[in-house]
Amino acid sequence: MPNNFPTVRPRRLRRSPALRDMVRETTLAPSDFIAPLFVGEAETRVPVASMPGVFRLPVSELADEVRALAALGIPAVMLFGIPNHKDAVGSQGYATDGIAQRAVRAIKAAVPSLIVITDVCLCEYTDHGHCGVLDEDGIPRNDETLDLLGRIAVSHAEAGADIVAPSGMMDGMVEAIRNALDAARHTGVSVMSYSVKYASALYGPFRDAAESGAQHGDRRSHQMDVANAREALREAQLDVDEGADFLMVKPAVPYLDIVCKLHERHPELPLVAYHVSGEYAMLKAAAQAGWLDERAAVLETLTSIRRAGADLIITYYAAAAAQWLRSA
Repeated sequence: MPNNFPTVRPRRLRRSPALRDMVRETTLAPSDFIAPLFVGEAETRVPVASMPGVFRLPVSELADEVRALAALGIPAVMLFGIPNHKDAVGSQGYATDGIAQRAVRAIKAAVPSLIVITDVCLCEYTDHGHCGVLDEDGIPRNDETLDLLGRIAVSHAEAGADIVAPSGMMDGMVEAIRNALDAARHTGVSVMSYSVKYASALYGPFRDAAESGAQHGDRRSHQMDVANAREALREAQLDVDEGADFLMVKPAVPYLDIVCKLHERHPELPLVAYHVSGEYAMLKAAAQAGWLDERAAVLETLTSIRRAGADLIITYYAAAAAQWLRSA
């Protein structure tokens, strides 16, 4: 019998830019981005060699930096403090006048409406570069580390942080931080958990920027095995049960399957994907070599992260991508 239905021809919807825009399923906007900022104690900005265009900023330059980001429509920054003094317990992480705390106050004074998210971990503050207090075998002691993470989170909240983001992958970190914040009457401060953080090879440039490379061993005892997916779902569920306000997957592009799974499993929570330093460095290096169109490749990459289900993207390309989108 003859087919009485018209032949479906998807190319009809791709004939012109206007048609493509009208039926586009995934959108990308500056409001989707979170810009990471490294803040150090030097008096001038210090370039990060492995991340062209990225700097460790002095507190004195933060006001101009965040005003520019806010003007582009970027709603939030992720703050990483790099102190001059480091010790075995990362005491500068929870110091009232620590580098992160001073940076939070400077940002809030410059742009009060900008959302300030602080990284809550010990690796930037310890002299051994690991994410917690170490035992005799050089492995982070989980519960002792939780106490310090709670102190760091409270100190950031007192400085004015809107969201604290524990990244050390300690068991029970969300519950410990939530309890510490609530006990200190910071009930309005949110917890954005690095729920699924893989032991990735793509963090090298970040460790250059944050001066947080491990002096011995590695982080495989607490960060996730790159081969595991079901474990990621368990990790995220634990954080949900402990009171996380956001979930995060790190890195982004190699783990878009995990982003998609978590988007489907936990639609009730905002999902963040961290487009990490190595992902940035690869795109930047290829563009500088003339091997690809940087703007097109970056916007395609960020769109793919949104398409997989991420509500927000932490990316070192935040300012550049926002400019490209505004000029499109």
